[in-house]
Amino acid sequence: MSGTAKQMRAWTGPALLSFGFRPFFLGASIWAVVAMALWGLMLAGYVTIPSGFDPVSWHAHAFVFGYLQAVIAGFLLTAVPNWTGRLPIVGWPLGALFGLWVIGRIAVLFSAQFSPVVVAMVDLAMPLALAAGIGREIVVGKNWRNLIVLALLLVLLLGNAVFHWEAGQGGYAAQGYGLRIGLGAAIMMITVIGGRVVPSFTRNWVVKQGLEQRPAPPMQRFDKGALLTLLATLILWVAAPTSMVTGVALGATGGVHLVRLSRWAGLSCVSEPLVFVLHVAYLFVPLGALALGAEILAPGLSGLGAVQHLWMAGAIGLMTLAVMTRATLGHTGQTLTAGPRTTMIYVGIIAAALVRVPAGLWPSAASPLYSVSAVLWIFSFAGFAALYGPLLLRAKPAKAI
Repeated sequence: MSGTAKQMRAWTGPALLSFGFRPFFLGASIWAVVAMALWGLMLAGYVTIPSGFDPVSWHAHAFVFGYLQAVIAGFLLTAVPNWTGRLPIVGWPLGALFGLWVIGRIAVLFSAQFSPVVVAMVDLAMPLALAAGIGREIVVGKNWRNLIVLALLLVLLLGNAVFHWEAGQGGYAAQGYGLRIGLGAAIMMITVIGGRVVPSFTRNWVVKQGLEQRPAPPMQRFDKGALLTLLATLILWVAAPTSMVTGVALGATGGVHLVRLSRWAGLSCVSEPLVFVLHVAYLFVPLGALALGAEILAPGLSGLGAVQHLWMAGAIGLMTLAVMTRATLGHTGQTLTAGPRTTMIYVGIIAAALVRVPAGLWPSAASPLYSVSAVLWIFSFAGFAALYGPLLLRAKPAKAI
């Protein structure tokens, strides 16, 4: 870490480029607001975007392969130097990587003007470069235990490539193989990385408070079994998304991960939202699996798109927001606690996810529910940009989580 600090102090340019979390977390939050605002205007009939994707597919891609990719980049560019003991990417190389991400968002938004192959190449440039850089650091640093993270990053990239191929063929990519591959990779990342940090951060907090209750240590035999069960279920879901066997497997997997979450003593940290939000975010993983399984077994309950938002808006939206707030506080020297305003942006995302699901149950109320969910999402990510943007832009030595 002394080498990391020295590398960061040696950079004399904009503070935004002094560590990977800074540009990507800020960019992700701004894009989350812009993309959702465009989606809301499209639903209202005020805007038609010049994308080669159909509107729903563009919306899905903007978040699963646009927003999420930026958060993952910010997280990994910050975490991998800690894992490997090697120097982080800072300065103009970091700026170039961020620039590739921005160009990718522009290319997909205006993709009707270009060849689908060109758009795919531009959009995939950043995740390819990120995977190459992260892979090199893990291999050179001999950090073999985190090869699984690299593998999931590559699966996410594969999902993006398949999504582009499906959209380029004129298919409805929003319910295609590419989206399921990408969403599956994201859920696996949450369960793998979350399975380490949620019990660890919880234990740190309860020990500091002098509480007797302790979460189960991370990555025990039960946890590994739960991860293998989820992996098998997600592969089945990608391959056969409407099979009855898939529905049963999703229900069983949801139950297993509810048990996994119950082992982490979440109720002991309710008084600290910065820690408790991690448990709530993880809860959306089994809830999404249970709801998706129920929808497959009894089609028409609320629609696949609605229940998938428990994973997309709930698990991914809330977990990424939780990680961004905690990492920003920790790496900018702030106290690791969530004040009332940060708690409100957490509540906003939870409400956005929960409001979105009933839209499938009551089609007559779908339009206002979509609007409410979109406004809540925008509120939360605009709130993050307003509250944490100054910290991300401020020239101050970074600290490790």
